[in-house]
Amino acid sequence: DANPTKVLQQLMQHDVVPEEFGGDTLVVRVSAKARTGIEDLLESLALQNEILDLKADPKKPGIGTVFEAKLDKGRGAVARVLVQEGIVRSGDVVLVGSAYGRIRAMFDDRGKPLDKAGPSTPVEILGLSGVPNAGDKLYVCADLRKAQEVSEQLQIIDKMSRPAQQQMSGLDAIARALQKDGAITVAVVVKADAQGAVEGLKQALTQLSTDKVQVRVIHGAVGAITETDVQLASASNAVIIGFNVRPAGKAQAAADEQKVPLKFYNVIYEAVDEMKLLMVGQLKPTFTEKALGKAEVRQVFNITKTGLV
Repeated sequence: DANPTKVLQQLMQHDVVPEEFGGDTLVVRVSAKARTGIEDLLESLALQNEILDLKADPKKPGIGTVFEAKLDKGRGAVARVLVQEGIVRSGDVVLVGSAYGRIRAMFDDRGKPLDKAGPSTPVEILGLSGVPNAGDKLYVCADLRKAQEVSEQLQIIDKMSRPAQQQMSGLDAIARALQKDGAITVAVVVKADAQGAVEGLKQALTQLSTDKVQVRVIHGAVGAITETDVQLASASNAVIIGFNVRPAGKAQAAADEQKVPLKFYNVIYEAVDEMKLLMVGQLKPTFTEKALGKAEVRQVFNITKTGLV
């Protein structure tokens, strides 16, 4: 029952006007199920390339854009990047958003190792100090120390731009506000293991807003829950939602001290359902997760036929 024309009409409501309706947005109708339209898509891309005269200089320092990033349990921060200018090589020092590092390994779209990647090549890179956001720019740098300095400056700017209002924290403030008449705002900090999960949670939670209760995601990012996240939540009267991630360092102790509620999920709908209950004041008894121990990985061994130990 697919109706492509209806989809195009809905896109026009968001100022995306297809060429067939008098706009400037190229639209090619494809079907993976019927295996149709792929040749038309390739021809249209080639034609657009000629019309726009798209060219890239492979001799320039490497530049790219992140289209997905996640925190992998075995490999650390992983960024998927489209190279747009120059050459990106394994071993290069890069600045990606507010993260930096030396590329430890690089893979193509089929998971095969790469030594270098030129313009218009999608790659997956490992070795970053943190998880960047989708849309962040990648720049190849000549000096690791300089990249670190720029990264630290960007982190300071990002921290200063966040809201810093002091209010009563956590669920207590929300519960009190729910008892009053009129609209209130429930603030949420979202941390997840992948950028796609962050965006999905932000959209799902925001759509819960009603006339009486507004859900506002004040911060969403990839990676473990940090002390900075706890401080932001404390200052903004927010609940922290962790999706497939856990607190790092002293974040749990800081949350306990500042009475910032931490909620952990691995299914988006569970987070949405519990937020609904919180909004109507029907939250069930809280289940507390008590850690039995803590370990630190000191070294990783790669053993043939066994894997990582």
